[in-house]
Amino acid sequence: MAEQRDQRGLSRALSAVSRMLGGGHPGDIPAQQPAPERSCIVDCGVYADGRRLPSAGGYREALAIARRTPRAFVWLGVHEPTETGLGDIAAVFDLHELPVEDATITGYQRPKIELYGDMVFAGLRTTRYVDHAELTEVSEIVETGSVMLFIGTDFVITVRHGVGGELASVRTDLEAKPDLLRHGPWAVAHAVYDRVVDSYVECADQVEMDIDLMEESVFARQSARASIQYIYQLKREIVEFRRAVLPLQRPLEAIINGRLPQVPAEIRRYFRDVHDHLARTVEQVQSFDELLNSIMQARLAQVTVEQNDDMRKIAAWAGIAAVWTAVAGIYGMNFKYMPELNWMYSYPTVWAFCVLASIALYRVFRKSGWL
Repeated sequence: MAEQRDQRGLSRALSAVSRMLGGGHPGDIPAQQPAPERSCIVDCGVYADGRRLPSAGGYREALAIARRTPRAFVWLGVHEPTETGLGDIAAVFDLHELPVEDATITGYQRPKIELYGDMVFAGLRTTRYVDHAELTEVSEIVETGSVMLFIGTDFVITVRHGVGGELASVRTDLEAKPDLLRHGPWAVAHAVYDRVVDSYVECADQVEMDIDLMEESVFARQSARASIQYIYQLKREIVEFRRAVLPLQRPLEAIINGRLPQVPAEIRRYFRDVHDHLARTVEQVQSFDELLNSIMQARLAQVTVEQNDDMRKIAAWAGIAAVWTAVAGIYGMNFKYMPELNWMYSYPTVWAFCVLASIALYRVFRKSGWL
C-alpha cells in the first residue's frame, strides 16, 4: 500500500510539472509553434516639407500621420516581400492587385511605368558588377535584380528584389537635400531612378575593362588565347545587362515628355539628366555587343587558320611517311626475279634512300611553312 501511494504521488507530481511546462498529459508531445515571418520592412518614414518627422511606429500609423499633415508623404522601403506581407501593405495603402502581383514576382520583369488611377507603378532592373579573378565558362559578371515603386499622392513604396540596388544610401542622401525632398514622392522616384542608372554606368565601365582584356587575349600569343566558350559567356552576360538597360528608355521618355501629369515640372527636369546618362549607357552597351561579335568572328577565323595549319602538318608528315610505305610496298610484293635482292649492299642502300628522301621532303615542307 505504501508503494502504491508513492507511485500515485509521483504521478501527480509529474502531472503538475507537465501543466507548468505547457499543459497536457505527461506523455503528450507539445505542438511546434510556427516560426514568425521575417519582416520585409527595411525603413518607414514620414516626410513633411522636406524633413523627416519623428518615428510614429508602423506604416499604418505613418500613413495616418501623413494624411492629416499638410504636404506630407510616407516613404516605405520593402525588401523581398512575401505575398502575405505585401498583401497587408496593399490593403493599407489601397494598391491595385495587378501591380501588387508583379511586385511579388522575383523573376525577370521588364522595366515599365503604368498608371492605376491616381497611383503610378514603375519597375526598374538593377545591375551589379560581380568581381572575379578571371573569366571562365561559368563566370557571372553582371547580377541583376529589380526595384518597383508604388507612387501615390501621399506615399511612395519601394520594393526591392536581389542584392543590388540598395536604397538605404539613397534615403540618406535625399534626406540631406530638403529642397528636393519637398517635392514629394516623385523626388524619391527620381532619386531611385538616378541611383539605378548610375549603377548602369559603373557596371558598364567594369564590363568594358573585361572586354578589353578579352580582346587582348584573343590577339595574344597562341598559348594564351581565350577560348570561344569564354567569349560566349561574356556575350551572354552582356545580353542580360542589355535587357536591363535598354527597355528603361521608354518609361523615362514618358516621364520627361509630360505623359504623366503627376510628375512635377521641377522634378521632370531632373529626370532629363537621368535620361541623358541612360542614353550614353545604352550606346555603350550596344557597342559592347558589336565589339564582342567582332572578337568572336576574329577568334573563329583564328581557329580556322589553326585547323588549316594542323592539316598541312598532318599532310606533310604523311608525305614523308609515304616514302617508307612505298618502299615497303614494293619489296613486300615478294617477286622472285628482283635484281637488287641478291646484291650485297641492297639493304643499306634502301635504308639510305628512305632516310635521304625523308630529309629532303622535310626540308621542302619546312621551307614552304608546312612544318
